[in-house]
Amino acid sequence: MGTLFYGAGSTPIEIDDRALAHLKAVIVAKLRRDEAFTLSLQHEDGSGRSTLWINAAIPLRFRFDESERPELNPEWLEDLAESASLLGGITLVPERPGP
Repeated sequence: MGTLFYGAGSTPIEIDDRALAHLKAVIVAKLRRDEAFTLSLQHEDGSGRSTLWINAAIPLRFRFDESERPELNPEWLEDLAESASLLGGITLVPERPGP
């Protein structure tokens, strides 16, 4: 289980390593283009969801439990990137099988 740290002193957000690797790729691509956006995540206990405003000026750190980088699924990256461009921002959609 990986961890996303966002903002100084924020509560760590646990996300599956594979999903976090895909989110990282999309988030970094958007921040490199100096684009701010939101990221919405469901609470693991099913109690609701949280939304973060992602901006290059706010500290961001990704921590992975796995030492090996997973192979990224281009279809999942595309789905996440598409959601990033929508008004609601990035939503962690389920991975669809690759070719």
